[in-house]
Amino acid sequence: MALWRGSAYAGVLALAVGCVFLLEPQLPGSALRSLWSSLQLGPAPAPAPPGPGSPEGRLSAAWDALIVRPARRWRRVAVGVNACVDVVLSGVKLLQALGLNPGNGKDHTELRSRNDLEEAFVHFMGKGAAAERFFSDKETFHNIAQIASEFPGAQHYVGGNAALIGQKFAANADLKVLLCGPVGPKLHELLDDNVFVPPESLQEVDEFHLILEYQAGEEWGQLKAPHANRFIFSHDLSNGAMNMLEVFVSSLEEFQPDLVVLSGLHMMEGQSKEFQRKRLLEVMTSISDIPTGIPVHLELASMTNRELMSSIVHQVFSAVTSLGLNEQELLFLSQSASGPHSSLSSWTGVPDVGVVSDILFWILKEHGKSESRASDLTRIHFHTLAYHILATVDGHWANQLAAVAAGARVAGTQACATETIDTRRVSLKAPREFMTSRSEAGSRVMLNPNEPVVKWHREGVSFHFTPVLVCKDPVRTVGLGDAISAEGLFYSEVHPH
Repeated sequence: MALWRGSAYAGVLALAVGCVFLLEPQLPGSALRSLWSSLQLGPAPAPAPPGPGSPEGRLSAAWDALIVRPARRWRRVAVGVNACVDVVLSGVKLLQALGLNPGNGKDHTELRSRNDLEEAFVHFMGKGAAAERFFSDKETFHNIAQIASEFPGAQHYVGGNAALIGQKFAANADLKVLLCGPVGPKLHELLDDNVFVPPESLQEVDEFHLILEYQAGEEWGQLKAPHANRFIFSHDLSNGAMNMLEVFVSSLEEFQPDLVVLSGLHMMEGQSKEFQRKRLLEVMTSISDIPTGIPVHLELASMTNRELMSSIVHQVFSAVTSLGLNEQELLFLSQSASGPHSSLSSWTGVPDVGVVSDILFWILKEHGKSESRASDLTRIHFHTLAYHILATVDGHWANQLAAVAAGARVAGTQACATETIDTRRVSLKAPREFMTSRSEAGSRVMLNPNEPVVKWHREGVSFHFTPVLVCKDPVRTVGLGDAISAEGLFYSEVHPH
């Protein structure tokens, strides 16, 4: 009788749990499992992991079918000019080790003290946004760098956009890769054997960059990070002066690349205005020395100096063929050069696709190749956490559908440190529907995981959009943008003109 009563009670309680679930379907799974366990009926069955039929599974399978190598492939890629050793560790743990406490966040265009570091870190961690800053005090920086480098759990990696892009290209055995940048002994040891470094690029001491990572939901005092991201800072004079630029260009004649990738312009932010002005003119001279017909991709990075960004837009953009950038750099670029939506102070949540599309269109229309403008710029690869867009001037590039899909796929695999997309560890965060423009009558697009690349046209410019399968618990966020740009270029084909 007691046994029957126990079973009846359990049945009634189980029915009650079922009712709770029906009435409160939004109740967190953990709460339901806790309620279920309290019945002492054993653990509740875990929710089924996303399988082939989930949106993530369908999207991943569709990508794999779409991603094909181009007919004409790169054979030799030259990359320069910023390279360093990244010291990666927990930002919160390092700042605690330095005896710092979280106060009110405040952005600093340049860091001069430990206090500036704490304020800037808090500012960006609170937003979940990536940022990179120059630390002007040499002695203080080297003290912090030593503590960071020897910190338990600190890891040393290849760093600098050029080195990271070179390293990603070098993973393809049929590609020959030249890297020019300040390469010290630690960096040389970390580089892939497939990366060739000219002797003129070697130096006795490494340039260290400190990368303070934080996870989504990580807390420090009252602070809580909405997304996983990182805060980067350095006292890097060699990369800051782009010292290896001339070595890079002089190496091209012997190496004979069919693609050149240039990065590191953002590193000049710590220099005087006069130095920046003079060096940009020398950058232009160097780019003009690259043989005609070899496409040049420029990878941008986090910046705060509007005057320098405006100069890059007006002087350098027309000399390069392709650009790679993220949402922070895109909005700052528009603000610096009086582009569309420049009154927007910052993004809130996932950047609006229509706004991003308008700015990309404006860059190509104002600074890109046209019948009336002597510009080489025909391609922009934009990436943000939730989605990517490749915008190209019609008639110059092929295989961009595969290229944008490949860039998004590598974002998911590299962040999770997996060979292929693991659908249990990623989630779809892109908007399920969006407008293709906010400044003119754009069309409304509904996202379909079975056809994950959306294409639209606007006055001679083609747009390819794809969502990203975002890693839920990223192993490493640094270098994702560089891997995305490298993968997108690897699958791209340029039409000879």
